[in-house]
Amino acid sequence: MFGSLLYLLAASAAFTGRGIFAPISTDSPAGIAGGEIACGAPPVSSFFVGLNPPFPTNTWWAPYAAPPGNATAAGPFPYESALYNNGVVFGISVNRQFDGTSIKQPTQTDWRASFAEHSGNFANHKATGFDTQTVTVQYFQGGATMTAYLVPGSPYMTFQYAGATPLLTSMNGAIQSFNGQTLAVGASVSATGTGFTVVDSSGSTYLIYALSSITLKATAVSAASGTIQASGAFSGVLRVVKLASASHKALLDQYYQVYPTAVTLDYSFTDTTGTLIFDWTTVGAGSNLLMLTYPHHRIKLQNPNFPATTALGYLTTKGWMYPAIGNQWNMLYDLTSIKWDPPRALDSSCSAAVLQGLEYEVGQLVPSQAPVPGDFYYWGGTLAAQARLALIADNLGRSDLVTPVINYLEASFAYWFESSSSTLPAYETTWGGVIDKAGATNVNVDFGNGYYNDHHFHYGYFLSVAAVIAKFDGNWLNQHKDYINWFARDIINPSPQDPYFPITRCRDWFAGHSWASGIANGAGSRDQESSGEAINGYYGALLWASVALSQDYVNYANLLLTTEQHGAQVYWHLYPQEDPAGRDNPYPEAAVRALTTMGNVEDWQSGAWLFWGAEKSEIAAIQILPVTPVNEVLYDTQWVENVWSYTMPELVDPTIGDEWKCVIIDAYSNANPQVAAEWSANITDWGTGQTFTNELFFIGTRPNPSGTPICGSLPQNPYGNFKIQLASNGNYVAASSVNTNLVASATSSSAAATFNSAYVPNSGTLMLVSTSQYVTADISGDYALAAIRGTASTWERFTIRQKVGASSGVYSIKATSNGLYVTVGSDGSLINNGANEAASAGFKFVSA
Repeated sequence: MFGSLLYLLAASAAFTGRGIFAPISTDSPAGIAGGEIACGAPPVSSFFVGLNPPFPTNTWWAPYAAPPGNATAAGPFPYESALYNNGVVFGISVNRQFDGTSIKQPTQTDWRASFAEHSGNFANHKATGFDTQTVTVQYFQGGATMTAYLVPGSPYMTFQYAGATPLLTSMNGAIQSFNGQTLAVGASVSATGTGFTVVDSSGSTYLIYALSSITLKATAVSAASGTIQASGAFSGVLRVVKLASASHKALLDQYYQVYPTAVTLDYSFTDTTGTLIFDWTTVGAGSNLLMLTYPHHRIKLQNPNFPATTALGYLTTKGWMYPAIGNQWNMLYDLTSIKWDPPRALDSSCSAAVLQGLEYEVGQLVPSQAPVPGDFYYWGGTLAAQARLALIADNLGRSDLVTPVINYLEASFAYWFESSSSTLPAYETTWGGVIDKAGATNVNVDFGNGYYNDHHFHYGYFLSVAAVIAKFDGNWLNQHKDYINWFARDIINPSPQDPYFPITRCRDWFAGHSWASGIANGAGSRDQESSGEAINGYYGALLWASVALSQDYVNYANLLLTTEQHGAQVYWHLYPQEDPAGRDNPYPEAAVRALTTMGNVEDWQSGAWLFWGAEKSEIAAIQILPVTPVNEVLYDTQWVENVWSYTMPELVDPTIGDEWKCVIIDAYSNANPQVAAEWSANITDWGTGQTFTNELFFIGTRPNPSGTPICGSLPQNPYGNFKIQLASNGNYVAASSVNTNLVASATSSSAAATFNSAYVPNSGTLMLVSTSQYVTADISGDYALAAIRGTASTWERFTIRQKVGASSGVYSIKATSNGLYVTVGSDGSLINNGANEAASAGFKFVSA
């Protein structure tokens, strides 16, 4: 099976192209619950003049189109660039920095390309074509034009002039020499031919190639700037390239005459593999096209024509870009066969605990209490975690537990179809996409969803939930398929023939991963923090395609998923053991690799940091969650062992939330499931995106070559009716409707209170039987435990375990509310203020 993607802009229509993968659908999203709305940051009107949406929003060149239209763009790699009113500004940073947290290469502008006739009117430039990687921009004045072919991977910046006088302006210092002739300030020198060398006062050297003879005059205008201008109007092509090393000139001289103008994205599939194909459109013989590769390209390229790495190279924030010859690249990926379930059965040693947790957690899902969506992101993550319960129940043959989950999911999902709901999806008309309606003019809503931030994060969850419902309820699928497809089309549309959505909105096919950044703040720097949720975006699409679409879209989603996982392993996962001189090592610096995991990858910096948190466990966990069967490929042994060591100080820190620890433990189970199972028994909070059941089910379905039972004997609270006795003096705990505080004051069993200890995953509740009130532990740890709550929540949960070093049957009690242990005050009051188990009092639970 083959497919291809190409979309070029023409004057009469936004797209022309070919592709065996037809659109998922072409129906109008006008029927979406929130109706239609316009984003508060529509495209710069002059940039797409004469063209109609949909337009790309998350591409490397989004700053060209997002208002104000002159922000720095991430490419075309290895360059950064911007569209000014009077030309294309570009450069390659040589200022590589490491601050202990991030590797940085701040933006450097070296040259501005324009032509002398241009008026400087900002409206006098526009896009004339774009595809899945490239964009073509034209500056114009009367009949004079300069067309820039902005192609990622090209070492040359390519400008085609028609009846225009080329003008290059130095942006990074004075011109010191031109074709070997030194220039004093105010001096000029001319040269005629097809090859020119210019050196500026910053030390940068650029080569200028003309595909036909031209006369250029270089002028050292001042101590800070200079110009290179043609002697008159020119119709031809100039190619400008940074010369990082004198030894590179030979290769650049050899291949400058062939240049790319666009690229077709192709793909082919077998039952187990997918081949991603880049096929560049060239002027000149395509077999002589010189391009640059990133590490992830080189790892997957089949039968490449690689010159020596010493022949050409640029160090970027994602490693060295090295040369490859030829206009077609074939990159082979092993596709996952995992969809709904892990590839192996649950270890029998874990079955009882998983089933107990499953029954409990499904029992908490009451359709009448299903959440009313207040946002996209948190709703999606929460419901997707609960949807996993249905899949686990199905996997374990508990069909009786599937229906309650589906009923709950349907009850909550129903709000997305109702125009009266407080939070609504709407179709945004200026760019083309589904957004949170409330965020259309407020970038602070839903992390900027209305400005196209994070769509793959959000809609991967939506699609996962919808896919699980559809898997078990065909009527629901038939009723809502077109509606759900709008979310799928927003992030995985494969076709230029869809009139409402751009192709694979978030994916940067050349960069090898997605960008979460949309068009907020002028579309600024490209970034992505959560590689885990980016992967989940395409996993959700894979599940939806598996149940609702054809095999073509299953393959396409699988390719997106697989390549996103590979991108995460190359650029987010750090390996201190890796050879610093390795060709495909994106971070040569040992200190960078020692960070173990990136938190954020941007176009100009990558680092172990997040916009919203600084803890190591947060930085690592956001690259792991959500935990789904498909990610066992992502959690490779070396990386998870590194992460385990990296986060260990926080894994043992009671002040760090379990919602981060739990997913790190799950990932670590891919390397050592037995140890992970032991650690998981101490977790009492799984956050909104994970459940106890999914935690232990994932651990229990890991590869287990040793054959040792994975779960062994997992500790639990004692459950039933008990009287609680203080081991140190034999006193019993008393409490009543009159004195609700728990006090170890009763000297006989007959005067003791009876408590019911009930199951909660990895913990339990204590209810005073005489009043049916639950015992609560204040988060401050300043007050005595008291039986005063009619319903149990987090503050009413306790972990009761055999106390280390004590005789058998003596337990410690830890309060979930603050992670502190229960001690006994001078008056006998039970207080949750013990910093560690050694500080805990010892208690016996005597059957009542």
